Amino acid sequence: MHSTLIWRLLSAAAAAAAVSARPGCTQASNATVKCPIVFDGRIKTTTQLSDFDSTSTSPFNPDYVKGQNLKWSQILKFPDTGGVNNSRFDNDSYKPLEVTISDASIFQTQKGFRRAGLQFQGDTNTNSPAVAGIKTLHFSVKQDPQRPLNLSHEYLNVWHEASDYSANQFNFEMGTIIGQQESSLPKNTFKVLNRQNKMIWSTPVDGTAWQNFALQLDFNKNTLQVYYSKGSDPLKSVTNAVSNDNSGGGQFQIGMLKKPTGTSDVVNAGYQESKLNEGQIYGSLFIEDSANGCMSL
Repeated sequence: MHSTLIWRLLSAAAAAAAVSARPGCTQASNATVKCPIVFDGRIKTTTQLSDFDSTSTSPFNPDYVKGQNLKWSQILKFPDTGGVNNSRFDNDSYKPLEVTISDASIFQTQKGFRRAGLQFQGDTNTNSPAVAGIKTLHFSVKQDPQRPLNLSHEYLNVWHEASDYSANQFNFEMGTIIGQQESSLPKNTFKVLNRQNKMIWSTPVDGTAWQNFALQLDFNKNTLQVYYSKGSDPLKSVTNAVSNDNSGGGQFQIGMLKKPTGTSDVVNAGYQESKLNEGQIYGSLFIEDSANGCMSL
C-alpha cells in the first residue's frame, strides 16, 4: 500500500480515537424515529434563541410556563456538548437545548417555586391529541457542570398535569422528594413517580453522559411504562406496563420546577437560594403515536 495512503488512514483512525476518548463524549447514534410524531420538540440546528419568542417559529408555547417578565430567549440556551455527542434521536440536523432557572423564574404568584416548563405547541389543556390512544414521550437529559442543580431540593423535570390542575398523571423528578424518606429515594437519582407520587422506577444521575428516557402512556388501559438507556445504547423497557390513572386530560411540561425547602406551603413560601443559575440540558424531545405496538428504541 502506498505510504501516503497508509499515513492518511492512520491519521483518520487517530482522529476518531481522540474524539471518542473525549470525556463524556460519544458518537451520535442517529437512531431513527419509527412511529408517527404527534409533537416534535427536537431543535433544528438553524434555530435561533429568538425563535422561541414567537408562535410562528417556536415548537413550544411562547407564553408559558415561565417568569412573568422573561422571554424564552432569556431562559433557554444552546449548550456546548462537544458537537459529536448528540442525544439518541438527534442526528446532525438537531441540537440540544438547555432550560435554565434564575431568581426571576417565578410564574404568576407562585413565589415558592422557581419554574420554567416548555409546552408543545398544539398540546392544549383540553382535547389534546397527546392524551388519547397510546402515546410515548421521548426525551434525553444531560447535566451542565456550569449550572449544577442543588439536589437538597425537589425538582420536577418532566411531568403531565391534569387539565383541572389537581394532579399530575406522572412526575419525572430528581433531588430530595418532600415528604418521602431520602434513604428510600436517594437525591442523586432520577425518579419516575405515578399519580399517587409513589416511585415506580429510578436510576442514578450520570454527571457526564446522555441519559435517554421514554414514558409510554396507554390512555385506553390506564398504564404507564418506562424505557431507558445511556449514551448511544437503544432504549430498553425497565418496567412493565404498570397501572396508572391517566385520566383528566392536560398538558406535558418539560424543563424544571424547583420546590423550596423549609415550608409546608411549597407553592407560595419557603427557602430558595439567591443568585440562582441552574440548568438542565434536553435532547431527542418528541411524542410519538405508539398504536399497534410501534415504539422507537
